[in-house]
Amino acid sequence: MTDLWWKSAVVYQIYPRSFADADGDGMGDLRGIIAHLDHLAELGVDVIWLSPIYPSPQDDNGYDISDYQDIEPVFGTLEIFDELLAGVHARGMKLVMDLVVNHSSDEHPWFVESRSSKDNPKRDWYWWQPAREGLEPGTPGAEPTNWGSVFGGSAWELDEKTGEYYLHLFSKKQPDLNWENPEVREAVYAMMNWWLDRGIDGFRMDVINMISKVLPLPDGRVVAGSSYGDGSAGFINGPRLHEFLQEMHAKVFAGRDAKLTVGEMPGVTVDEAILFTDPARHEVDMVFQFDHVWADRGADPWLLMPLQLTNLKAIFNRWQAGLAEVGWNSLYWNNHDQPRAVSRYGDDSPDHRVASAKMLGTVLHLHRGTPYVYQGEELGMTNFPFRTIDDFRDIEALGQYAQATGQEGRSPEEVLTVLRARGRDNARTPMQWDTSEHAGFTTGTPWLAVNPNYPEINAEAARADPDSVFHYYRKLIELRHTEPTVVDGDFTMVLPNHEQLYAFTRRLGDTELLVIGNFSGSAVKAELDDDWSGAELLLTNLATAPQDLTLEPWQAVIYRRVTQ
Repeated sequence: MTDLWWKSAVVYQIYPRSFADADGDGMGDLRGIIAHLDHLAELGVDVIWLSPIYPSPQDDNGYDISDYQDIEPVFGTLEIFDELLAGVHARGMKLVMDLVVNHSSDEHPWFVESRSSKDNPKRDWYWWQPAREGLEPGTPGAEPTNWGSVFGGSAWELDEKTGEYYLHLFSKKQPDLNWENPEVREAVYAMMNWWLDRGIDGFRMDVINMISKVLPLPDGRVVAGSSYGDGSAGFINGPRLHEFLQEMHAKVFAGRDAKLTVGEMPGVTVDEAILFTDPARHEVDMVFQFDHVWADRGADPWLLMPLQLTNLKAIFNRWQAGLAEVGWNSLYWNNHDQPRAVSRYGDDSPDHRVASAKMLGTVLHLHRGTPYVYQGEELGMTNFPFRTIDDFRDIEALGQYAQATGQEGRSPEEVLTVLRARGRDNARTPMQWDTSEHAGFTTGTPWLAVNPNYPEINAEAARADPDSVFHYYRKLIELRHTEPTVVDGDFTMVLPNHEQLYAFTRRLGDTELLVIGNFSGSAVKAELDDDWSGAELLLTNLATAPQDLTLEPWQAVIYRRVTQ
């Protein structure tokens, strides 16, 4: 395991269109990232993960790729990318690219050829099927299966020219690639090798557990209140997924210096993740699972559920225990698909925003696994105050709003209440750099409105304030780099049934850490069976240490002791 450098690393995700705009067109770009590399170096992160920067029609903000081996002109050029890569490496950091190969853009030359005729050599590079037997193409229910798209509507789109349907689990402009075709796989591996040869340090793989489908494609379970079936059993963790990932490793990563491979896998279980991340199986280094960011969701997606802390702890405990001996966890609260954690699981009011942001960081970073920091998380950025659906730009939010208020008959306010709290655009508002217009993100008109709280929450102010979220995150990252127990220690949940305190220990040899986070706005005493009265207080997020293990609202503590 000595070559697994990423065990002690911290990854920082950049959403390029919202990070920094150097040319004033309102869209973030590569030169904007280059201008702020010192911010990331000062934070202390080891790896930068870039959301897609490839050429794209931007139907899904770049996750619809029309050319895998170039740079979207809005972001820059390959020459500027090489400059960025050199700047990242010069600062001792690594760079990971987003890999989106479950689907491409419908404007990719592969799909343009595939849809041109039924006998085109690339026809079988995508999923094409005729209408159901006995039904005319285009009539209701004629789709090959009843699957619904993640973004609303059917997962099948009729192509008028050939009279057949193509599969798109996401937008109709994101047709699914057919991984059953070995030519598709070889083309993907060649592209990955091209980027690695250019000098990048790995890939984060978007919805990679959807690339293997069940054959023949089955109808899904009909979901109450929906016009479509849940097809996930037909495409989540399909029958050839392990085979495909092992083949990818053999043809792309084998024989290279250790590269980071992260598989985003909605619906993955602990038992499956053990197989995916077992180093001896040569698949991926770690997976992104979603259990903990679905902890506040009920059966009805349009009903906001308050967080039950014991549920969240049980989820984390299950993953920590499951991957304790084999495999590895990825740790995150935020990313480009999630609302801001301080607004979701913390308290973003002026009185408690800073403390709760630090507390959430403490609890997450002290688990066993590799932590991910999403841009602005280190500042304690919050959800945006959306007013109407017109404030949203995200294709998922717009599609789900249309379906919920149309076919499902829900009230606009009911749907908006959930989108305000859970919508992906909360994470995509521009990075808040300073107090100048548009938070220093752009000199033009930003593609998505800047959060109006930027005069109080911005990087310039955070770096100048030694008690800021930014400097606290620096301490958490430094602790991972310097305290072996954080990386390699075992994990034991403490007070699993407590609804306000999140407490656990980490132990490596004779060193033990105690971590407690108060997930409430009230002072709470930690009643522990073990006596930690003589332990060293390594870190707390408030000005004063707790007395008798009574934590103030949103307080976090890390204690260390050496046992004989």
